[in-house]
Amino acid sequence: MSENKHVEPELTEEQKQQRLVQWQRQHLQNAQKFLAEKGIITTKVVEKECRLLPPAIAIWKFKDQKGKGYWAISGQMPTDATEESAASNPRDVLRYFSFQWQIKADGIMASGVRDKTQLDFANLLVNRAHALYDLYESDKLWPSEAS
Repeated sequence: MSENKHVEPELTEEQKQQRLVQWQRQHLQNAQKFLAEKGIITTKVVEKECRLLPPAIAIWKFKDQKGKGYWAISGQMPTDATEESAASNPRDVLRYFSFQWQIKADGIMASGVRDKTQLDFANLLVNRAHALYDLYESDKLWPSEAS
């Protein structure tokens, strides 16, 4: 009997586009839900400021009903958000969250917490912070933005 290895068929361009649209919609909804849970209802996506780096991360810029701006990230990272004043462009958003997550992880570790869930979360934050910084430093991802 031969071993049955599952091999996915090559996707057509249309199927690839459909998956990208589906991925984008899912992560947009994740970011909007995250902000809504913090009491921030967004009314506009500032598309020219958004960056999609599927499947790793989506960087979103939103405006609320009062015109106040927010950056949010979602994807293979924890979903997070901040006020638009934290970064001037999508690339700097990655650096901002990288530093914030390092600080948060350091705080968890320094608190002497022994709870495995908290320690695992701190380690996840450190790993994702490094991944964000690697994306931030990759000039090929940011041809129009200087670091």
